Amino acid sequence: MSDLLVVPDAERVAATVVAGFRDVVDFPQPGVVFKDITPLLADARAFATVVEALAALARASGASAVAGIEARGFMLAAPAAERAGLGFWPVRKAGKLPAPVLRREYALEYGTAALELSAGTVGAGERVLVVDDVLATGGTARAACELLEEAGAQVVALAVLLELAPLGGRPRLGDRPVVALHTQT
Repeated sequence: MSDLLVVPDAERVAATVVAGFRDVVDFPQPGVVFKDITPLLADARAFATVVEALAALARASGASAVAGIEARGFMLAAPAAERAGLGFWPVRKAGKLPAPVLRREYALEYGTAALELSAGTVGAGERVLVVDDVLATGGTARAACELLEEAGAQVVALAVLLELAPLGGRPRLGDRPVVALHTQT
Protein backbone atom coordinates (compact mmCIF):
# COMPACT_ATOMS: atom_id res chain seq x y z
CA MET A 1 0.00 0.00 0.00
CA SER A 2 2.73 2.54 0.88
CA ASP A 3 4.18 2.09 -2.61
CA LEU A 4 0.82 3.29 -3.91
CA LEU A 5 0.65 6.25 -1.53
CA VAL A 6 2.56 9.10 -3.08
CA VAL A 7 2.61 12.62 -1.73
CA PRO A 8 1.64 15.04 -4.50
CA ASP A 9 4.39 17.62 -5.12
CA ALA A 10 6.55 15.74 -2.63
CA GLU A 11 9.66 17.94 -2.89
CA ARG A 12 7.73 21.14 -2.18
CA VAL A 13 5.86 19.49 0.69
CA ALA A 14 9.09 18.14 2.18
CA ALA A 15 10.71 21.58 1.98
CA THR A 16 7.67 23.05 3.73
CA VAL A 17 7.99 20.48 6.52
CA VAL A 18 11.71 21.11 6.97
CA ALA A 19 11.18 24.88 7.13
CA GLY A 20 8.30 24.48 9.58
CA PHE A 21 10.10 22.54 12.31
CA ARG A 22 12.42 23.90 14.95
CA ASP A 23 14.56 21.95 17.38
CA VAL A 24 14.14 22.53 21.11
CA VAL A 25 17.15 21.06 22.90
CA ASP A 26 16.73 19.31 26.26
CA PHE A 27 12.94 19.27 26.14
CA PRO A 28 10.99 17.67 27.74
CA GLN A 29 14.09 16.45 29.54
CA PRO A 30 17.87 16.63 29.17
CA GLY A 31 19.22 14.79 26.15
CA VAL A 32 16.01 14.98 24.10
CA VAL A 33 15.74 17.20 21.03
CA PHE A 34 12.05 18.05 20.69
CA LYS A 35 10.79 18.66 17.16
CA ASP A 36 8.43 21.64 17.44
CA ILE A 37 5.85 22.24 14.69
CA THR A 38 4.66 25.59 16.05
CA PRO A 39 6.33 27.55 13.22
CA LEU A 40 4.55 25.38 10.64
CA LEU A 41 1.20 25.80 12.37
CA ALA A 42 1.68 29.57 12.57
CA ASP A 43 2.25 29.85 8.81
CA ALA A 44 -1.14 29.54 7.10
CA ARG A 45 0.34 28.60 3.74
CA ALA A 46 2.65 25.94 5.21
CA PHE A 47 -0.13 24.53 7.36
CA ALA A 48 -2.47 24.33 4.37
CA THR A 49 0.24 22.60 2.33
CA VAL A 50 0.72 19.78 4.83
CA VAL A 51 -3.00 19.43 5.56
CA GLU A 52 -3.72 19.05 1.84
CA ALA A 53 -0.90 16.50 1.48
CA LEU A 54 -2.37 14.48 4.36
CA ALA A 55 -5.89 14.77 2.92
CA ALA A 56 -4.58 13.53 -0.43
CA LEU A 57 -3.02 10.54 1.32
CA ALA A 58 -6.30 9.82 3.11
CA ARG A 59 -8.19 9.88 -0.19
CA ALA A 60 -5.58 7.78 -2.00
CA SER A 61 -5.48 5.18 0.78
CA GLY A 62 -9.22 4.55 0.66
CA ALA A 63 -9.52 5.44 4.33
CA SER A 64 -12.98 5.80 5.83
CA ALA A 65 -11.61 7.90 8.70
CA VAL A 66 -8.49 9.69 9.89
CA ALA A 67 -7.14 9.16 13.41
CA GLY A 68 -4.91 11.72 15.07
CA ILE A 69 -2.55 11.00 17.93
CA GLU A 70 -2.70 13.54 20.76
CA ALA A 71 -1.67 16.27 20.74
CA ARG A 72 0.02 17.46 17.58
CA GLY A 73 -1.52 14.68 15.52
CA PHE A 74 -4.91 16.24 16.32
CA MET A 75 -3.84 19.54 14.78
CA LEU A 76 -3.00 17.78 11.54
CA ALA A 77 -5.48 14.92 11.32
CA ALA A 78 -8.69 16.82 12.06
CA PRO A 79 -8.35 19.37 9.24
CA ALA A 80 -7.01 16.69 6.88
CA ALA A 81 -10.03 14.50 7.63
CA GLU A 82 -12.41 17.38 7.03
CA ARG A 83 -10.68 18.28 3.77
CA ALA A 84 -10.89 14.64 2.64
CA GLY A 85 -14.57 14.42 3.62
CA LEU A 86 -13.89 11.86 6.34
CA GLY A 87 -14.50 11.52 10.05
CA PHE A 88 -11.83 12.18 12.66
CA TRP A 89 -10.98 9.81 15.51
CA PRO A 90 -8.96 11.21 18.41
CA VAL A 91 -6.44 8.86 20.00
CA ARG A 92 -5.98 10.46 23.41
CA LYS A 93 -3.45 10.42 26.19
CA ALA A 94 -4.62 8.43 29.20
CA GLY A 95 -7.22 9.96 31.46
CA LYS A 96 -8.67 12.45 28.96
CA LEU A 97 -11.75 10.48 27.89
CA PRO A 98 -14.84 9.43 29.82
CA ALA A 99 -15.18 5.68 30.31
CA PRO A 100 -15.45 3.21 28.69
CA VAL A 101 -12.18 3.31 26.79
CA LEU A 102 -9.72 1.00 25.14
CA ARG A 103 -6.18 1.53 26.44
CA ARG A 104 -2.67 0.72 25.22
CA GLU A 105 0.54 1.37 27.19
CA TYR A 106 3.83 1.98 25.39
CA ALA A 107 7.43 3.09 25.86
CA LEU A 108 8.72 6.50 24.78
CA GLU A 109 12.33 7.37 24.09
CA TYR A 110 12.23 9.19 27.45
CA GLY A 111 9.71 7.25 29.57
CA THR A 112 6.37 5.43 29.37
CA ALA A 113 2.82 6.52 28.58
CA ALA A 114 -0.60 5.22 27.52
CA LEU A 115 -3.11 6.03 24.80
CA GLU A 116 -6.87 5.64 24.89
CA LEU A 117 -9.71 5.50 22.40
CA SER A 118 -13.39 5.84 23.22
CA ALA A 119 -14.96 2.41 23.06
CA GLY A 120 -17.46 2.19 20.22
CA THR A 121 -15.81 4.91 18.12
CA VAL A 122 -14.56 2.49 15.51
CA GLY A 123 -16.71 0.17 13.46
CA ALA A 124 -15.38 -3.26 12.58
CA GLY A 125 -13.44 -3.24 9.33
CA GLU A 126 -13.22 0.53 9.01
CA ARG A 127 -10.11 1.72 7.19
CA VAL A 128 -8.14 4.39 9.02
CA LEU A 129 -5.21 6.62 8.17
CA VAL A 130 -3.28 7.36 11.37
CA VAL A 131 -1.61 10.79 11.52
CA ASP A 132 1.06 12.21 13.80
CA ASP A 133 3.69 14.90 13.56
CA VAL A 134 6.88 12.89 14.15
CA LEU A 135 7.85 9.24 13.92
CA ALA A 136 10.79 8.74 16.27
CA THR A 137 11.14 5.39 18.06
CA GLY A 138 7.73 4.22 16.89
CA GLY A 139 6.32 3.54 20.35
CA THR A 140 3.47 6.03 20.18
CA ALA A 141 2.56 5.21 16.59
CA ARG A 142 2.64 1.48 17.23
CA ALA A 143 0.45 1.85 20.32
CA ALA A 144 -2.06 3.96 18.38
CA CYS A 145 -2.19 1.45 15.52
CA GLU A 146 -2.59 -1.48 17.91
CA LEU A 147 -5.34 0.35 19.77
CA LEU A 148 -7.24 1.06 16.56
CA GLU A 149 -6.77 -2.51 15.37
CA GLU A 150 -8.00 -3.82 18.72
CA ALA A 151 -11.10 -1.69 18.18
CA GLY A 152 -11.68 -3.40 14.83
CA ALA A 153 -10.14 -0.93 12.36
CA GLN A 154 -7.73 -1.71 9.57
CA VAL A 155 -4.81 0.72 9.62
CA VAL A 156 -4.22 1.56 5.96
CA ALA A 157 -1.14 3.66 6.71
CA LEU A 158 0.60 5.90 9.19
CA ALA A 159 1.31 9.38 7.85
CA VAL A 160 3.76 11.70 9.61
CA LEU A 161 5.26 15.05 8.80
CA LEU A 162 8.75 14.04 9.87
CA GLU A 163 10.39 10.66 10.28
CA LEU A 164 13.58 10.55 12.34
CA ALA A 165 15.02 7.49 10.60
CA PRO A 166 18.05 7.01 12.90
CA LEU A 167 15.69 6.33 15.82
CA GLY A 168 14.30 3.23 14.07
CA GLY A 169 10.57 3.79 14.38
CA ARG A 170 9.51 2.43 10.99
CA PRO A 171 10.62 -1.19 11.58
CA ARG A 172 8.77 -1.22 14.91
CA LEU A 173 5.50 -0.73 13.04
CA GLY A 174 5.73 -4.12 11.38
CA ASP A 175 4.13 -4.32 7.96
CA ARG A 176 1.99 -1.21 8.42
CA PRO A 177 2.67 1.25 5.60
CA VAL A 178 4.38 4.48 6.65
CA VAL A 179 4.39 7.69 4.63
CA ALA A 180 6.63 10.51 5.84
CA LEU A 181 6.33 13.93 4.24
CA HIS A 182 10.04 14.28 5.05
CA THR A 183 12.56 11.78 6.37
CA GLN A 184 15.56 12.98 8.34
CA THR A 185 18.46 10.56 7.96
